[in-house]
Amino acid sequence: MKIFLKTEDEIELMRKANQLVGNTLGEIAKHIKPGVTTLQLDKIAESYIRDNGAIPTFKNYPNPFGQPFPASICTSVNDVVVHGIPGNKTVLRDGDIISVDCGALLNGFNGDSCYTFCVGEVSAEVKLLLQTTKEALYLGIENAVAGKHIGDIGHAVQAHCESRGYGVVRELTGHGIGREMHEDPSVPNYGTSGSGVLLKAGMCIAIEPMITMGDRSLCMMPDRWTIKTCDGKPAAHFEHTVAIYRGKAEILSSFEEVERLERN
Repeated sequence: MKIFLKTEDEIELMRKANQLVGNTLGEIAKHIKPGVTTLQLDKIAESYIRDNGAIPTFKNYPNPFGQPFPASICTSVNDVVVHGIPGNKTVLRDGDIISVDCGALLNGFNGDSCYTFCVGEVSAEVKLLLQTTKEALYLGIENAVAGKHIGDIGHAVQAHCESRGYGVVRELTGHGIGREMHEDPSVPNYGTSGSGVLLKAGMCIAIEPMITMGDRSLCMMPDRWTIKTCDGKPAAHFEHTVAIYRGKAEILSSFEEVERLERN
C-alpha cells in the first residue's frame, strides 16, 4: 500500500478539480426531469467538463476485465447501485431516483463526487433512504480526522444506516484520490472503530456510502459495469472528496449548487 500525502499546493489543485465536479453536478441537476435520457445527461456533463479545461476521468476508464467505461458520468437509476452506463434507451420517469457519479482531471489532479437525485415526485420511503445515506456521508466525514482510523469512518456510516434497517454495500468502497482517480487506501462503508489505516494530515480520500433499501447483495449485469441490487430495491449513493487535517476534514467537492436548485 502506498499512500501519498498532499502538500497545500496540491490540495489547492484538488480543490479546483472538485469544485468543477460540483459545478458539473449542478449543471446536470438543471436537466433532471421525466422524459430526459441518461445519455443526454452524459453529453451535458462531458461538454461542461471539457469547456472548463478538464478531462472526464471516467471516460475509457478500464474495469477489472479490461473494458473501458464508454461515458463521462455514471448514471445509476433506482436499483442500480453504481456504474450505470448512460444510454438513449434509459428514460427518466416520475418517481425515479438517479445517482450521478462524476469525475474530472484538471491540472493533473482528480475530482470525484456523487449525488442521488429525485426525479419528479418520489415516495417518502425512498426519500428517507436518500436522506439517511446523505447523513451517513457527513457522519463519515466527521470521523475523517488525523489521528483516527479508516475503521472510524466506516463504523459511523454503517451504524447510522443499519440502525434504520438499510443494507450497507461491502464489495465497493471509497478510496484515496489525487493524481490518480483511485489511490490507496480503500475506504469501506463498514468497520470497527480504531481499526485500519491511521489517518494523517495531507491524506485525500473519497468517502462514498452506497446504501440499499433492502438486502445488500449485489448482482453484476452482462455489460460487466452495471451493478444492481439483487432484490430489485432502490439504492442511494452520495460521495465527497475530502482533505484530512487535524481537528476537521475539509470537503473539497461541493453539493452547494445542487442543493440551491433543489430548494428553488
